[in-house]
Amino acid sequence: MSSGASGLRIVRLANFIMPRSGGLRTALRSLGAGYLANGHQPILVMPGEKYADEETDQGRVITLPGPMVPLTGGYRVLVGRRPLARLLDRLAPDRLEVSDRSTLRWTGRWARDAGVPSVMVSHESLAGLLRISGLPGAAGRKTADALNARSADAYDTIVCTTGWAAEEFVRIGAPVRRAPLGVDLDTFHPGRHDPEVRARYVRPGEVLLVTCTRLSPEKKPELAVDALAALVRAGVPARLVVLGDGPRRPVLESRAAGLPVTFAGFLPDQAAVAALLASADVVIAPGPVETFGLAALEAMACGTPVVVNAASALPEVIGPAGAAAPGSGPAMASAVTGLLGLDEDLRRSQARSRAEEFSWPAATAAFLGAHRAAVTAGRARADADAA
Repeated sequence: MSSGASGLRIVRLANFIMPRSGGLRTALRSLGAGYLANGHQPILVMPGEKYADEETDQGRVITLPGPMVPLTGGYRVLVGRRPLARLLDRLAPDRLEVSDRSTLRWTGRWARDAGVPSVMVSHESLAGLLRISGLPGAAGRKTADALNARSADAYDTIVCTTGWAAEEFVRIGAPVRRAPLGVDLDTFHPGRHDPEVRARYVRPGEVLLVTCTRLSPEKKPELAVDALAALVRAGVPARLVVLGDGPRRPVLESRAAGLPVTFAGFLPDQAAVAALLASADVVIAPGPVETFGLAALEAMACGTPVVVNAASALPEVIGPAGAAAPGSGPAMASAVTGLLGLDEDLRRSQARSRAEEFSWPAATAAFLGAHRAAVTAGRARADADAA
């Protein structure tokens, strides 16, 4: 095991990462860069189409061929325990961090046998996913509790990004560490507001709504379309831009027929995404099982308030910088109307102020705390400022 002057070797395993975008991909990249800045050696192992091993700004990234999960629009998983176990033996981590509770739960036992402290990061609510997948109520909770107990037994530490996400572990008596995620406050900034970007989608006097989400069943993107339909019926001159892609796009396009909806697809340039978010009046985050909601936080960092699904963790994240609504189009439309009735400068300043409470350096420090690893980057900056 390697540590000391070169920091800890933190091997991170993750499944269900989209090739180009997504909240998990953003979180892994930002945390990896933060680990590097604090003098550690992050190594990310993730599934992909083919093998790769490269040094990046988030540390070393090893891609192993992994099968695509049907009907998910591109998600892949790591399978094959023996090859992955041999790789872990070769990497000899000082810490193991796992962002998955499906095909990788066995790695907790590997870590325990190897004497390596381990962390499992819960990026989704298993109880929530079961609820929207057709197993609600007591049956869903019982199934989630049994599976979550296995995860809690397998790893030394469970990390959750919100209290909402932690609840399903707290319910079974499993100890949980809280570590909120962060946002790039420089890239996502109110100064990204661009009249030319806004003019591409709306005319003067019209309301620009944006939803930035993966177009997949668990994200419920149809709620944003339904909200727009309710606003249009009420005479509100609103238009919706759907930013993102996924397997439900054809269904959504049919649902939006005749409505002022633009499907912008995936934008690879973060500055372009920030310009659109900053130029919107309100962003709609419709997902009912979001455990944090990075896209919503990015919108707030741009000074744009967010309407979120009250069933998710997002009310906890947005605080006063938006509105929570039950999961229906009319309810979300009503929440949009309420936000538009507020003073624009006030609603935008509240959004930015709330986002400033979530930085990636702070998130990195929280995750390193879960690993019992040194945090040096913030201390180095403080020392430099004092000098």
